[in-house]
Amino acid sequence: MMKIFVYSYREFDEAEYFQKFSKEYGVELGITTDDPTMENAHLAEGYEYVSIITTKIDEELMERFHELGVKMISTRTIGYDHVDIAAAKRLGMHVSNVSYSPECVADYTVMLMLMSIRKMKRIMQREEINDFSLPGIQGRELPNFTVGVLGTGRIGRAVIRDLSGFGCKIYAYDKYENDEVKKYAQYADLDTIYRECDLITLHMPLLEDNFHLIDGDAIGKMKDGVVIVNTARGGLIDTKALIEGIESGKISAAGLDVIEDEFGMYYYDRKSDVLKKRDLYILRGFPNVIVTPHMAFYTDQAVSDMVKNSILSCMYHAEGKEDPWAVV
Repeated sequence: MMKIFVYSYREFDEAEYFQKFSKEYGVELGITTDDPTMENAHLAEGYEYVSIITTKIDEELMERFHELGVKMISTRTIGYDHVDIAAAKRLGMHVSNVSYSPECVADYTVMLMLMSIRKMKRIMQREEINDFSLPGIQGRELPNFTVGVLGTGRIGRAVIRDLSGFGCKIYAYDKYENDEVKKYAQYADLDTIYRECDLITLHMPLLEDNFHLIDGDAIGKMKDGVVIVNTARGGLIDTKALIEGIESGKISAAGLDVIEDEFGMYYYDRKSDVLKKRDLYILRGFPNVIVTPHMAFYTDQAVSDMVKNSILSCMYHAEGKEDPWAVV
């Protein structure tokens, strides 16, 4: 029987799916609710396959797993920038991610767009203190926007399809053009999108060549009053440049489900802790910025897909089959 060790096993949402799919596929699970660390890496001894979520697997921890006989690490996420891929390649270890229904993130993205342009954060804050006045909360209508979608993978394509129903003009950017996208959007270079778009939304993986894709120079090229939405990866945006753009008024609103340096914070109860996350406090303080804790993916369908596909990825590798989620 194949064996997989699962770190960060969540009883409240993942457990039913782990039990369902491990039984269905005949897989033996080892589990811990703790994140992987040097102190608990030994728990994976005797397991060639390890499943994780968005927890750091640095070079030291990768080497430790390799010493214990682990052959592959599967992250139950689309993004894999938390895993040291270079170390995995050097050690001959395999890494995979997963896919899940793109609708979860697409729905959330459109929600953040609408909340941002309708000033919903301020409306809700005022309502809480019985301030029902109108000045300062007049919104804008999405059909009047030109929207730029950066990244046209499965999620980006779903967002473009959804936006087409609002009647927006849509520009798209990706290294690899997709015919489905061309039904609804026009591909353009980044400078054109920065110059022409009223709202820019990001749907890319975080790679070395797009780290801080949205920096001070990029923001300077954008239209005055641009709206920025990010449900992809925090590192795609230079946070300091974003804050400066908001303070100057260049950026009129932002909807952020991800930020830089979110590891060790999101998905934990930190309400009694003093967080060394100064940029987070600044962003949350703006009346025109919505910050949510990396929740866009979080639906019942997505959690089921993430667990199932992590198990399947390990099985495909063990059986020598082609793994659609293989990273290295």
